[in-house]
Amino acid sequence: MSSYILGISCFYHDSAAALLKEGEIVAAAQEERFSRKKHDSGFPINAIKYCLESQNINLKDIQSIVYYEKPLLTFERLLETYLGTAPRGVRSFIAAMQVWIKEKLFLKSELKRQFSLIQEEFSSNTDPYFPELLFSEHHLSHAAAAFYPSPFEESVILCMDGVGEWATTSTWIGKGSEISSLWEISFPHSLGLLYSAFTYYCGFKVNSGEYKLMGLAPYGEPKYVDKIKENLIDIKEDGTFRLNIKYFKYHRGFRMTNRKFHELFGQMPRTREEDLSQFHMDIAASIQVVTEEVVIKLAKALRQETGMKNLCLAGGVALNCVANGKLLKEKIFENIWIQPASGDAGSALGAALFAWYEKSSKVRSVNSQDSMKGTYLGPNFSNKEIINYLTQIKAPFETFPDQELFEKLAENLDQGKVIGWFNGPMEFGPRALGARSIIGDPRNKKMQSVMNLKIKYRESFRPFAPSVLEEDVSNQFEIDTKSPYMLIVGAVKKELCEELKEEDKNLFGIEKLNIPRSSIPAITHVDYSARIQTVSKQTNPRYYDLINAFKTKTGCPTIVNTSFNVRGEPIVCTPKDAYRCFMRTEMDILVLQNQILLKSAQKNVKTDEFWMQEFELD
Repeated sequence: MSSYILGISCFYHDSAAALLKEGEIVAAAQEERFSRKKHDSGFPINAIKYCLESQNINLKDIQSIVYYEKPLLTFERLLETYLGTAPRGVRSFIAAMQVWIKEKLFLKSELKRQFSLIQEEFSSNTDPYFPELLFSEHHLSHAAAAFYPSPFEESVILCMDGVGEWATTSTWIGKGSEISSLWEISFPHSLGLLYSAFTYYCGFKVNSGEYKLMGLAPYGEPKYVDKIKENLIDIKEDGTFRLNIKYFKYHRGFRMTNRKFHELFGQMPRTREEDLSQFHMDIAASIQVVTEEVVIKLAKALRQETGMKNLCLAGGVALNCVANGKLLKEKIFENIWIQPASGDAGSALGAALFAWYEKSSKVRSVNSQDSMKGTYLGPNFSNKEIINYLTQIKAPFETFPDQELFEKLAENLDQGKVIGWFNGPMEFGPRALGARSIIGDPRNKKMQSVMNLKIKYRESFRPFAPSVLEEDVSNQFEIDTKSPYMLIVGAVKKELCEELKEEDKNLFGIEKLNIPRSSIPAITHVDYSARIQTVSKQTNPRYYDLINAFKTKTGCPTIVNTSFNVRGEPIVCTPKDAYRCFMRTEMDILVLQNQILLKSAQKNVKTDEFWMQEFELD
């Protein structure tokens, strides 16, 4: 029998499940994609069911279930922190304890209870068998997720996030099948929480709005860098740091910052109803510069300390693709690999990998590309299933073979149409990588505003990413490396950039938004950068062929790629999710595998009836 290991993360944010078969990653998904609740933190029952169903197995086939951290150590940190700040933070303490006593403190029992329900559903056998239940550590799970799927035989590993049990920044050495700890920085000193404090201060939601802060930064000037470094964070030459905790409230309250913080910058936190001002853009630019300084100094120190040429990154801070781009440009390490699901969702995968290699002493086989399979690890739907579904809801569609489909879509992209692209297994992690994407023509000067305001219903300042054919990346951007997971920002090639007119050079802030900066303006940010995804024929052949058809039609090997969802909802998972999103937005075309649906043809679909009904896929 094959040996299966199931990893899970839950009860904080971004719950997920991941499944290994003989050490191979065969399935992984976030709970939010099934529950349709963004950043769902609940028990990942649907993600687990998907993993089991994908291999046609049940719990009796699972060797070990591995939870991604040790909750009792987290509880210890909470108690010590609240006791150290008492009597301040008492309301937050009471609220936290209610959750812990009800759910988290007795996690082992709760997990067994939840899995027994799954066991009942998957098997009529009343055998009380329950797989071995293991607990990893939070940053060890991050480190395992970063190193084991990487293309390196050995590497230094850097993990940075808000906080695990105690660690906020940790460093490790990976060699073959083993990971060993170097050193760590402990709570409350956290680069992730520092960045989240500024996310909160600028009026965005913590644990989800950090992308917005990063996207806002190029509109501002880093005027407050000295103020941040003189008052909030003490950065040493080796990148290690300490925060001045007097300015923060995250360790003892419901808010991230306190009165002293607000007085330092002269303003109260922005409410979500308030307009963004130049002040907020300058604040965003400043904390981005500070973050980059810490990351680069840490990397330089690790290279000097270990002498290793490879670096693996994970943790929420590793999703800061601007900092990743600066790190790549510095050429501190010869090779860098970033776990595409770097946040807590990816820790489910890391926990399973830790159990496979560390607990079972298995020999690791290194894949020269990596072992993530392009992150296409989620549910997949056949043309037959999709046609049955569309027939049920009486939605007009046409089916085309691949080559004709790609040529037809290339023509529609060239005409400025916005297309919902639903293709193959769903991605694991926060990025849409050509499986659940909304795509457009990057040469179209109106594409960014159309997608932001009419499709995504989100802030107009937020940039869009390019998907570029792997072999053409150096012709379009100032990088010479692969970026398959959209985790590196690079500059648009100088030959493609356009000089600003004299009257445009003095524009500030959001005024910069609608000034074209290159021949591919829809994906060129105001600082001439782009968050790049390179597309390989090997990992996503149909998406590659679509972009190649667009290149044949237009000469441009790049398209706009944004996630298939609207603001406030997770990326779509099923054909039903995709159709619903399509009908709620001003997308022109929906592609479900080989089926094309035109928005203009959907007028007679009874949407009210459709929203109320649940349809099962055969």
